[in-house]
Amino acid sequence: MSPSPSSPLPRRALLAGTAAATAALALPLPAARATGAPADDGDTLPAAFEALRLRWLDLQLGTGYDPAAEPYASRLAETGTLARAFRAALAPTPRSLWPDAPFDPPAGISQSYGRLWTMTQAYVQPGTGLTGDPALLSDVLRGLDHLSATVYRAGAPRPGNWWEWQIGSPRLLMDTVAALHPHLGAERIDAACAAVDHFIPDSALTRYTGTSTGANRVDLCRSVALRGVLGARPDRIALARDALSPVFPYVTEGDGLHADGSFVQHTRVAYTGTYGQVMLDGLGRLFSLLAGSPWAVTDPNRQIVLDSVEKAYAPLLLDGLMMDSVNGRAVSRGLLRNDDRHVMRSDHFHGQGVIAAIALLAGAASPAERDRWHARVKGWIRRDTVSPILSARQFGVADLARLHAVAASPVPAAPEPTGHRLFAAMDRAVHRRPGWAANIAMASRRIAYYECGNGENPRGWHTGAGMLSWWTPDHGDQYTDWFWPTVDPYRLPGTTVSTRRLPDRAGGEWGASRPDVRWVGGATDGTYAAIGQHLKGLGSTLEARTSWFCAADAIICLGAGITASDGVPVETVVDNRLLGESGTAALTTGERWVHLEGHGGWVLPGGTGALRTLREDRTGAWSDINTAGSPERRTRRYQTLWLDHGTDPTGADYAYLLMPGASRRAVAARAADPDWLHVLHNGPDAQAVAVPSLGLTAANFWEAGTVGPLTVTAPASVLVRRRRSVLDLRLAEPPRTGQPLDVLWNRPVRRVLAHDPTVEVLATGGALRLRVTPGTACVTHRCEVLV
Repeated sequence: MSPSPSSPLPRRALLAGTAAATAALALPLPAARATGAPADDGDTLPAAFEALRLRWLDLQLGTGYDPAAEPYASRLAETGTLARAFRAALAPTPRSLWPDAPFDPPAGISQSYGRLWTMTQAYVQPGTGLTGDPALLSDVLRGLDHLSATVYRAGAPRPGNWWEWQIGSPRLLMDTVAALHPHLGAERIDAACAAVDHFIPDSALTRYTGTSTGANRVDLCRSVALRGVLGARPDRIALARDALSPVFPYVTEGDGLHADGSFVQHTRVAYTGTYGQVMLDGLGRLFSLLAGSPWAVTDPNRQIVLDSVEKAYAPLLLDGLMMDSVNGRAVSRGLLRNDDRHVMRSDHFHGQGVIAAIALLAGAASPAERDRWHARVKGWIRRDTVSPILSARQFGVADLARLHAVAASPVPAAPEPTGHRLFAAMDRAVHRRPGWAANIAMASRRIAYYECGNGENPRGWHTGAGMLSWWTPDHGDQYTDWFWPTVDPYRLPGTTVSTRRLPDRAGGEWGASRPDVRWVGGATDGTYAAIGQHLKGLGSTLEARTSWFCAADAIICLGAGITASDGVPVETVVDNRLLGESGTAALTTGERWVHLEGHGGWVLPGGTGALRTLREDRTGAWSDINTAGSPERRTRRYQTLWLDHGTDPTGADYAYLLMPGASRRAVAARAADPDWLHVLHNGPDAQAVAVPSLGLTAANFWEAGTVGPLTVTAPASVLVRRRRSVLDLRLAEPPRTGQPLDVLWNRPVRRVLAHDPTVEVLATGGALRLRVTPGTACVTHRCEVLV
């Protein structure tokens, strides 16, 4: 196949045609060409399809920016520099297109298409130094022809990872074909479309199962929809649009969005930050592409996706970062060997990807939604001082232009909210207070301890053992700066673990490792919370009950029934703070408190005599936790605080307060105040606290029983807050049996003010007795009374 004689089509020509082409969407739909037949003269599409092609290029390549201004000029120049290097190294052989990207494993195929896409961008975009270069175009076409002839064609085998064939490669191929369509000729276009038909057969979109769910389904639809546009096949576009519908509704188990805002992928992995980002980004592009066309996405359930921005994504975004507990095995990616742009993939990288997806999806939202989202995006942009969003290296000019437009909009920037969000369906909780935020990661028979696979994250074993991450404004890089390759994987902050050594990938890959426990979750009133986990250790005999009572300026951490028989010590890691490359933050210890300068402090009601501390420098490389990771080694300093429960403990316990961002004086004053906290009970049957100054009583009942004024007839989580003469009682049933249970508040009650339909009032007067029908989703149920 030889290049088409068509003249080069710089970006300015694409932009000039957009308005007229978009108007063509309103024209009668032209007859589709038969498979294998040319579209008109082979270089142009019928008007409606051409309009969609140009709209896609606006989404992918950007519009409305000045290519001579920053950050666009340097980004375009970098694209040109990369394209030159790829041209120089291009060396087709039967087994590769570039020597360092062999087709076996198949990752070399998607990597090759990725480099061709970079070269294509350098050709069609302004300011790259290679815009309209006919020699560059010839090399791109040579690369496309080689991949088509050797590995990516109709009828070719599909060895290795399915993702490379069905998602990675076709997505990049279709983008390249869209940009170069006038130069390809009918034969190349048909070959590319036939390859997509082969690797993404109809069966991949007609059955919502296996690898075609959630974010994966959206990715598949993206390639098939664009294939329909570029091949003038309305049936392909319609298939892709209709195949999106199963993604929208809430699910009650497995992959997708849950009603409480959880997002799960791979059946049992909390994945809002990576797969969730892919889903949000892909839907934003498809909604925008098809809007106003005969294939517009009109399913009313698409509103669930729009609602998820504020319900599922925003609560896990903090000052530009996405909390790592929902980034899955991607926490191990950091720096990758095969990353041509050398981008650090951190919590800020994942957060900024979601933020860009929200800015994109805003084009499909209502004006009110759009203003709220833009306010949030603008706030995240202003507060991310760790990795400035408006020049983030992961973005091309299209995303940068959208984000800059939001930053320049008149909408005022929104601050970080306060409150508590429990994502019970994925065993995660987020507690936000003025000046700080915390995140709890747990595991159950529903949600895996961690995920590994494809050589990634083989030592994330204890992530779901109650890892407690927290941030203050001065430490937005706490888990960003080489944390995952240098932290001791047996001492993740907040966890209680057996120190038994584990092999890489212990428990199995793809989220196979799950504890056989049901009681994980809690109750929240949206401000405070009682969170608990029946903990069973991965690859060990460890068993414990752990609770986090999330209050106004502290998180109260309790553990009880800590038992193991592994023949090794069991530890509770009170914290493990990253101090940077050579941090010197002072650690001060009082009689019942510890303070780390610039970070915050901890109060130990039983005294600090049992607390052990260690300041150490740890060295690691991303290749230690990811086979594709960079071998570069870095050293980071840690301050570790832990409680040693001894070898083979029986019924050990602990209690401490975490006070993020607190001054040394505030921590010492809290430790000296015996009335601030009352630990009502800390045992394997129940854990409960009272904080009189907050009017707060909270309890996790691991079995039916009584603690203080509370009695329950079955395992439950209860949160009670008194504000003047009003008592607000919240109850949840984390085991999720769905069976009714009674709760008694053994204090006088005058009358009931309001209650949920799931709550039946059995008695008031000398005591309040309620019967709750909880359902099976660990929903918090409410009753408000006058006392």
